[in-house]
Amino acid sequence: MSEDAEPTAESNVADGEETEAAAESDQTAEESTATEATDDDPSLSARVREVDDELADEVADLEARVEELEGELDEREAELAEARADVEDLTERLQTKQADFQNYKQRAKQRQEDIRERATEDLVERLLDVRDNLGRALEDDSDDVESLREGVKLTRKEFDRVLDAEGVDEISPEPGEDVDAQRHEVMMRVESDQPAGTVASVYRPGYEMGGKVLQAAQVTVSEDGE
Repeated sequence: MSEDAEPTAESNVADGEETEAAAESDQTAEESTATEATDDDPSLSARVREVDDELADEVADLEARVEELEGELDEREAELAEARADVEDLTERLQTKQADFQNYKQRAKQRQEDIRERATEDLVERLLDVRDNLGRALEDDSDDVESLREGVKLTRKEFDRVLDAEGVDEISPEPGEDVDAQRHEVMMRVESDQPAGTVASVYRPGYEMGGKVLQAAQVTVSEDGE
């Protein structure tokens, strides 16, 4: 074979393996050199450790903060649950109070109606006696007018006792008294010997009960006084 002949396949493979081995050797050498450079530079190594320590501290702080937030969240959830329970309890108590108040109002209204009914029944029972006395007076066939008058007077006294027992007072102002617009009703103005603008006479008495005027007294008022 001549010297200019082309290399064989085996020769090419061998050359490739030698190239890769050389590359790996160079890379290992570079890494070793970098490591040696780091080891040889104390400031760089310290800086790396310092950064690692800072990162570790930050991670620890974040983990602690997460735990703290989780604890606060659990506490707030517990407070919220307690507040909801309080709201439910207050709502139930309010509903109970409202129901009790409605029942109380109904009972009070019923008592008032019962009292009013009993009072009316009592008044009617006493007025029946007055009516019976008037009936007996009308049934009297005698011509004794004086006896009839006496019977009517007794009946009126009995009726007055019933009104007095109910707290009913008569409004009958004396002549010369000032006119009270709340208790007196002026029927007309007349000439009299009473001072002008005062009560001259009572045309019809009035009645009041518990400070409330049931019927105003009808009066005449003096125009000119002497």
